[in-house]
Amino acid sequence: MNTINYIINDIEAFPISASIKVIQETFNQLTYSHLIIEKNGEFMGCVSETDAHCFENDKSLTDYQYALEPFFVKKTTHWLDILEAFALHNSNIMPVLDNDNSYLGYYELNDIMHCFNDTPFMNEAGGIIVVEKGVNDYSFSEISQIVETNDAKIFGAFISKSDNDLAQITLKIGHQGMNAIVQTFRRYSYTVVSNHEEDKFLEDLKKRSNYLDKYLNI
Repeated sequence: MNTINYIINDIEAFPISASIKVIQETFNQLTYSHLIIEKNGEFMGCVSETDAHCFENDKSLTDYQYALEPFFVKKTTHWLDILEAFALHNSNIMPVLDNDNSYLGYYELNDIMHCFNDTPFMNEAGGIIVVEKGVNDYSFSEISQIVETNDAKIFGAFISKSDNDLAQITLKIGHQGMNAIVQTFRRYSYTVVSNHEEDKFLEDLKKRSNYLDKYLNI
C-alpha cells in the first residue's frame, strides 16, 4: 500500500522565526493539532496548538524552540507504523521526511485511516471474535490453529488490550457460523469477551432445558 500518494503540500512549514501571533492565528483557522516548523529549509519539529496558545504573542517561535516536538515519519514508513506515530504523539498531522531527512510534506490522520479501511479486516464479510487469556499463555499460532481447524480464515488479528497479566485479542474471521470456533476457544481456556447470537441461542436452550428438568423432577 503506497502511502506516498497521500503526502500533502498545501500548507508550507513555518520558519522558526515566525511570530507567535501568526502561529496562533493559523491554528484558529485550521483544525490541525500541530504545525510544522523548519529552519533554513531543515525540519525542526512541530509546535502543538495547546502550547502555541500559551505563548506570548509578541514573541517568535525562536523564543520557544525548546517546546518543539521532533516527531516525523519517513516516506518509506509502513502505514501501520504511521498510524502508531499518530497515536503516540496525539496528532492529526504527521511530517514526512525523505531518506536525507529533508521535509517532503505531511500526512493527515484521516487519509491514513483510509488505508486501514481498505484492508480485508474492514471490508471483507465476516465476524469479530474477542478473546482473553494470560499474556504468557496465548499464542497466535494456537489462535490460528483454532480458527483454521474450524474451516475458517483469519482476515486480521491484533492485541486490543493488555492489562497486567491478561491480553485481549481481537480477530476478524471470514466465517459467519462462529459458534464452533467460540466453543473451541473455550476448550483451550480462552475467555470469549465478545457476544455472539448463536452462542446466546445455545445458552438460552441450555437454560430452558435445565428449567424443564427441574419442572419434571417436581
